[in-house]
Amino acid sequence: MSLESKIFKSINNIPKSYWDSLNCCTNIYYSPEFLSAFELANSDIDFNYIFIIKDNKAVAFANTQIVTIGIETITKNIRMSSALRRFINKLFCNNHLRVLFCGNVFLSGEYGTFLKEGEDKIETFKAIANGVKKLYKRTKRLHTIFVKDFENESLYITDHLKSFDYASMQVESNMIIYLKPEWSSFETYKNALKSKYRVKANRADKKSEALVSKFLDTEDLIKYKSELQSLYQNTIDNADFNAQILNLDTYLNLKSTFKEKFMVKGYFLDGKLVGFLSAMQNQTHLDAHFIGIDYSKNKEYAIYPRILNDYVRLGISTKSDQINLGRTASEIKSTLGAIPKKLTCYCKHKHYLPNQILKPFIKNVQIKSFKQHQPFK
Repeated sequence: MSLESKIFKSINNIPKSYWDSLNCCTNIYYSPEFLSAFELANSDIDFNYIFIIKDNKAVAFANTQIVTIGIETITKNIRMSSALRRFINKLFCNNHLRVLFCGNVFLSGEYGTFLKEGEDKIETFKAIANGVKKLYKRTKRLHTIFVKDFENESLYITDHLKSFDYASMQVESNMIIYLKPEWSSFETYKNALKSKYRVKANRADKKSEALVSKFLDTEDLIKYKSELQSLYQNTIDNADFNAQILNLDTYLNLKSTFKEKFMVKGYFLDGKLVGFLSAMQNQTHLDAHFIGIDYSKNKEYAIYPRILNDYVRLGISTKSDQINLGRTASEIKSTLGAIPKKLTCYCKHKHYLPNQILKPFIKNVQIKSFKQHQPFK
């Protein structure tokens, strides 16, 4: 029986039998409840969901979003000569690009496609690629297709995108802390650190003593919504690259659905919110989501280093076996014991001739290097 693709524009239109057939919802990021939280709160994004069907049953799934990004937002974070950067920006008329992301634009990691156990992974993934092709062929004013983020173990499957004229590129790695069972508290974790890194962790806690922290419930999220959005915007403005700005109404949806599994912790100075972290407990993994910081207070009160310490505390208290701290600020994350997990993405222009110009550029993209610390004894 051949494979066919079906595209849905809303979670609400997807038959429950498809989710049951895939058996993917034990992973929160593939559940309709999680995906719906983003769809409901971010109406400026065009969401589409691709299902691969065999014998009237779903055997694969892909999550997509169409967003608008300034070309300079992309090129400023890629190592290249200023002349090449000007050329690329000019090629796209210094304009905004309409980009189709296959994968979750708000998550860093392999959370965009799901292949059912027992199916031919390569043929099923090719069917997803054909489903993406069907979607972008019928999408007007679209420039680029970006398929993200795949770990090295998946490349024997995903490299088949090259036969669809995609070019692959390595992007910034996820920074992962693998927690040991004997780390029953933050103190036992710190005891495993070399002296200078233990001092660094203690200094962050000491400098941030004036901060009052608390987990925010649904009422708090409503009360502090504008402050949270403003702090989040601060981190976006300081980031090298961000594909899309999240409407933090998404947090209200996630909190009401996932309760204690979704955590938002606020940091207050003299009663004013000056920072927050967010995290999701997904089976045995703790995943850092977005943060927000008042950078005018960050240096004096070590808000960001405190947030990183608290992610470790959260991972230990939730008995997680690993903490995904996400991309960016890789060096400081490595001082807590995080190590990089490489990720590969695939990109193509919708039209043939621009794609032939773009492909050599994509293949030669180099991510920014950083010093990897070895903090454990």
